[in-house]
Amino acid sequence: MPIFRNLDDAEVKGKRVLVRVDLNVPMQDGKVADSSRIEEIVPTIAELTGKGGKVILLSHFGRPKGPDPKYSLRPVAAELARLIKRPVAFADDCVGPNAQAAVAAMRNGDILCLENTRFHSGEEKNDKDFAKQLAALGDIFVNDAFSAAHREHASTTSIVTAGKLPAYAGRAMKAELDALERAFERPEHPVTAIVGGAKVSTKLELLGNLLTKVETLIIGGAMANTFLVAQGKRVGKSLVETELVGAAHEILSRARMLRREIVLPVDAVVAAELAAHAPSHVVSVDDVGADVMILDIGPRTIEHVISVLARSKTLVWNGPFGAFEHEPFDNGTIEVAEAAAELTAAGKLASFAGGGDTVAALNVASVKDRITHVSTGGGAFLESLEGKTLPGVKVLLLPEPSRATAG
Repeated sequence: MPIFRNLDDAEVKGKRVLVRVDLNVPMQDGKVADSSRIEEIVPTIAELTGKGGKVILLSHFGRPKGPDPKYSLRPVAAELARLIKRPVAFADDCVGPNAQAAVAAMRNGDILCLENTRFHSGEEKNDKDFAKQLAALGDIFVNDAFSAAHREHASTTSIVTAGKLPAYAGRAMKAELDALERAFERPEHPVTAIVGGAKVSTKLELLGNLLTKVETLIIGGAMANTFLVAQGKRVGKSLVETELVGAAHEILSRARMLRREIVLPVDAVVAAELAAHAPSHVVSVDDVGADVMILDIGPRTIEHVISVLARSKTLVWNGPFGAFEHEPFDNGTIEVAEAAAELTAAGKLASFAGGGDTVAALNVASVKDRITHVSTGGGAFLESLEGKTLPGVKVLLLPEPSRATAG
């Protein structure tokens, strides 16, 4: 596993510490509706201020087309102040005279939140001049935004390379990278992966990489329908990516060649429409009618999946089994989540989950706190599972030591 600097390596007292965080949180009526992402960064901020650093926060928020009060970080900074129980100053720009003056006024242990980096086009363009302006405000850089690490933007990559700042992983970032290492670089075998969700097309690279890492691959959600069709089964009105049936067939063939087990549904909960409490019934996947759609896995499949988890030591989970937003099609995801949580709590399974829908499903099942690690990364978690080194992580890596040649 590559080595990266973290806060254990950083001397921050009296230093201006630029901290890239993810404050892109849901809002309602001008207030933060879900503060989970803010809570994740509190330990890093508290540690840096406790050590006498001047903490300067950088973040994007939404997709503004230039400065727009609707996308201001001011109310988010207020929520951070509430959570961290300390004042958080705010600058109405992230570069330029106002930002410079706000930074100059800071004392050791102060916290300053700069305005939305995406108010400047140079952020998403990864503009080096804009990155240098950001970097000029700090002495060192800390990235605590794993969820933005898959983006090659000015505040995640060029701030280090163009700004020539020493770079460190914050505590939340380190926890994500440590979890990925534990799940993939040094997992306890056997390893099982659950991949669900709607589309095979968004997870082809993921499936390909997982086949080289795991003993068992469980495929659920609507994407399983495409695999069932590849096996010659009829799935009625279910969502199917017809153009990817061939790709699904290739994945099944490759799994056989690599001697990997692929688990697909053997029974399903079907209904004529996707709606809460729609009339539904359970059928074998060999008996799906032409006028219904598959919306969840059935009891035999649930039992099989749980039996696989019971003989596994490591679980990686991305994507729900069914249309979990609508009862009763949440049952498969909830029962599997409860089983994974019980095995984890008993010390029999190390479980790692991530992706927006997956986190939402674990919350629905009320088991998030009993999973070994739940990533807030979304796209970053998915790209990591695909075997990619994220741009925002790459700039944190220390160069590999040169090997002396024998003389």
